[in-house]
This record gives sequence, C-alpha cells and structure tokens, in this order.
Amino acid sequence: MVARYYDLPSLTALTAFEASARHLSFKFAASELGVTSGEISRQIKAVEEHLGVPLFMRRGTSVILTSAGKDIYSGLAGILAKASDVVTTIKRDRSGNVTMPPAMHSRRCG
Repeated sequence: MVARYYDLPSLTALTAFEASARHLSFKFAASELGVTSGEISRQIKAVEEHLGVPLFMRRGTSVILTSAGKDIYSGLAGILAKASDVVTTIKRDRSGNVTMPPAMHSRRCG
C-alpha cells in the first residue's frame, strides 16, 4: 500500500467538519452538504479518530468546538477560502489560459 502524501483525513470528512464548525450544527452542515446528520456525525468521528482528540463537545442537540476544534477550523477555513479563490480565478479566466498561483507553483516544482 502506498502511503498518503499528506497525513490528513479525507477531504469529505474535513468538509463535513468545516461546515459543522462554521454552523456549530451537524443538522445545518448536513443540509448544506446534502447528506444526513448521521453522515456528518460519522465524518466528524473519522476526523476525531484520525487526530486522536475530540473536536466538538456535544450537549444534547448542540455542539461546541473544543480547543483542538477551534485550531483546526481556523486553519482549515483559511485553506478552503484560498482554494475557493483559486477555483474562482480559474473559472473567470476568459483567455483560456490556466494560471497557477506562485504558492502552488513552488509546491509542485519543489
């Protein structure tokens, strides 16, 4: 088996976590992503198991981010926002040329 290049949970699980953290609700995250609350819960559990720490404190139907949850959300939200900016830039490029931001260029060439 080939080792993953990045030691990260799946992008699906990270997306579920980000939406849940942003809304502080598994229900709203599920609605946004078009899945069930149970699926969101399973994805969050996968991220928590990968990291070995809880990311949410569950209180009835509400959730609160733990310190680790706040840390990963802060970084993940910025990364996803940057990825969204790159995708938007590529989509808006009317010339048909795909440009690569310098940070991505150095990563691919390094």
